[in-house]
Amino acid sequence: MLLTMAKHGEENYIKKITGKDEVRKFLGSLGFVEGEKVKVVSEMGGNVILNIKNTRVALDKSMANRIYI
Repeated sequence: MLLTMAKHGEENYIKKITGKDEVRKFLGSLGFVEGEKVKVVSEMGGNVILNIKNTRVALDKSMANRIYI
């Protein structure tokens, strides 16, 4: 399931990250790696606010759609 389809406040684990190497490397630098716990906090203006590794991160939907939970 795509990360953008997750319910708000529900904790999930990242199963797979798709995209080119530089996209995966960028997401990895933000803490988005396979097996990591992630929670959708909210969605606003086409962005998804996520909680990962005790940090809030905003991603646009095109980036969030590369993350499978």
